[in-house]
Parts: sequence; structure tokens; C-alpha cells
Amino acid sequence: MLSGIMIGVITVAFVFNFISGFHDTANAIATAVYTKALTPDKAILLAACMNLAGAMVSEKVAMTISSGIVNIALEQHVILAALIGAVIWNLITWWLAIPSSSSHALIGSLIGATIVYSRSAGTIIWSGVIKKVVIPLFTSPLIGFVIGFFFMKMIFNIFANWSQNKVNKTFLKAQLFSSALVAYSHGSNDAQKTMGIITLALISGGVLNSTAGVPFWVKVACAATMALGTFTGGKRIMKTMGGGMTKLEPSSGFVAQTASALVIEAMTFFGIPVSTTQVITTSIMGAGSAKRVSSVKWGIARNILFAWIITLPVSMAFGGGFCWLIDLFV
Repeated sequence: MLSGIMIGVITVAFVFNFISGFHDTANAIATAVYTKALTPDKAILLAACMNLAGAMVSEKVAMTISSGIVNIALEQHVILAALIGAVIWNLITWWLAIPSSSSHALIGSLIGATIVYSRSAGTIIWSGVIKKVVIPLFTSPLIGFVIGFFFMKMIFNIFANWSQNKVNKTFLKAQLFSSALVAYSHGSNDAQKTMGIITLALISGGVLNSTAGVPFWVKVACAATMALGTFTGGKRIMKTMGGGMTKLEPSSGFVAQTASALVIEAMTFFGIPVSTTQVITTSIMGAGSAKRVSSVKWGIARNILFAWIITLPVSMAFGGGFCWLIDLFV
């Protein structure tokens, strides 16, 4: 039987998932819209459908969230505080049109809330945080940049004798595939984070056994909520992602999407809750740099990098602050 506060936790978790859907819509579709491979409406519909499909595939990332971050049983209000902290940070960065990481916002907020609740940093599985959060924070964007750079160089060499018009037409069609692939990978990684937090709430509330895995209804609900969020919002960050950092052409748009999808799928396979925002952003930068380093607007890139760096500590502060506040009334 679900308690009132558990229902509240699950509701806020779905709100977070919905916001993640429209907050990260630009990840999958911005390049395709910017290069005119797809209209915004068609791109959003495609992203929503592929997010839905991707979210149903695996639960490795979900299990990392539910059992790989903290080593104590949490009260429901602690999980609620973590979700509120993540939602607030996502809304702030969405309003400022900064493509920050929903993943790191959720994980950071969960860490902050847990530390305040337990009054000890020893309740955090720091080895898991370092291995599956901190290290990928730096390595996955770097890998995305490198793959985007060398993949773009390869495209230049293969299609060197083609006319620009023919290249554009070819990759406009190819971007239908790459847009679907990156949206699918986004769903397979990002939706699982909410699955994990809901599973954690069910375990802590005694409704679910810690070894039971993610319930099917949680998978379906999270997949549908993210798809709905993707479908209903998502144009504030699109300009920054699609053309704010570098001028994209159909070929570089295809490369950026494909490179990022490969990295995200690899991380999902290992159960790592990677930031799809970071990977796609650096893949765009890598593809742009392959043509000309000066074509990348490094000032905007520095602002995005700053948002990445501060998301974990700021969301920890939000999660901890809301936990302290709720503790006053619980």
C-alpha cells in the first residue's frame, strides 16, 4: 500500500521526468532542426517516440541510482527533498537557456539530501559516485569531442569530391536516422534515472524488495512521462545547442548526433548515468572543430562548461537545503 508521502514522492519524480523531457529535448533534435533536416514539430514528435522506445530497454542505469549512490535506507521526505532540489535547478537552467545536466542535478541533490538527513558523508557510496558520476563527468564529454572530431575528418575525406549540394542532400536524409538514434539513446539513459529514484522510494517505503529490480509499471510510466515532456516543450535551449556554439551543416549535424549516440549507448550498457547534454554538446564542438577550430564559439562553450562544473555542488546544496527545510516539519 502506497502512503501519502510516497505518492507525493512518485508524483514529484514524474514532474522531474517531465521537465527532463522538455529540458533535454534540444539534445536530440536541435541539430536536425538547425540544419533544416526536420521541422521543429516533426523533430519533437520523432524525439518523443524514440525517447519512449529507448526508456523501455534496460534498467542498469536505474539500478545505479537506486542502489549505487547511498548506503542507508532513506525516509521518503529525503527522496522528496532530492527531487525538489533537482527540479528547481533544472527549471533555473532551462529559464536561462543553459544546457545543464539533469542527471547530475538529480544525483547531486540526492547526495546533498542524504548527507543532511544522516549528518554524515559516510552514508554516500563515494566509490560509486567517483566511478559512475565524477569520472564520466569529464571522460564522456571528452570522448564525444574526440569521436565527433575524427568522424567529421573522415567524412571530409570520403566526400571530398562530392559537390556541396549533393553532400547536403545526402546528410539531410541521414539526419533522420541520427536524430532517431540519439533520441533513443537519450531515452535509454535519462528516463532510467527517474525509474531509479522511484524504485529507491519503493524500497525505502517497504513496498519493494531491494533485489526486485524496476517494476514494469514504473518503466512504462517514466517512459511515457519523458515522451510527453519531450513533445510539449523544448525550444529555449534549442538555439544554444543547435547553432549557438558553431555553424552546423547537415554533415556535421549527422556526425554530432551519431557520435553522441554511440557514447551514450556505451555508457548505458555499463550502467553509467551519463549527461546526454554534455556528450551531445561536446560532439557538436568536435564536429565544428574538425572544419576550423575558430568556428567554435568558445565563449559560449566556457559558459556551458561552467554550468557543468557547478551543477553537482549547487544541486547538492539545493537537495540538502530542502531536506533541512522539510525536516523542520516532519
